[in-house]
Amino acid sequence: MPTPHYGQPRYRTIADELRRRIESGAIPPGALLPAESALTAEFRAARGTVRQAIAALREADLVVTDHGRGTYATPRRNASEQDGCSETETQQRQVAADAELAALFAVDVGTALLEQQSLTRTNGAVRTVVRTYRLIQTAPLS
Repeated sequence: MPTPHYGQPRYRTIADELRRRIESGAIPPGALLPAESALTAEFRAARGTVRQAIAALREADLVVTDHGRGTYATPRRNASEQDGCSETETQQRQVAADAELAALFAVDVGTALLEQQSLTRTNGAVRTVVRTYRLIQTAPLS
């Protein structure tokens, strides 16, 4: 869907539209943003323009890019979190891949993964729980 861009750079218009989608929940926290190729087609823009838009969102802490995996929306920060009334706990542990995770990572069931869980509380109440999984990289034996 092309967007009008009167008086501002094209990448800024694209970034503003993606920001609106993230803040409205159309792209929920932790969700993968559409691929660059899909965004170039949707906005009828050059790949470099889309990359600039994503870079602007990264600078605003609205997205994170995991090299080779894509760009993800980050959890939203509400006003009470900005006032310092929230706390985040992060824990890591090694887990064995179940059937679903094994299929996603294209590995065998039982393969070791690193699970990171971030729990955010605002005024004592749990607001978000985000779990991410990564393959544990092992160094090749020499």
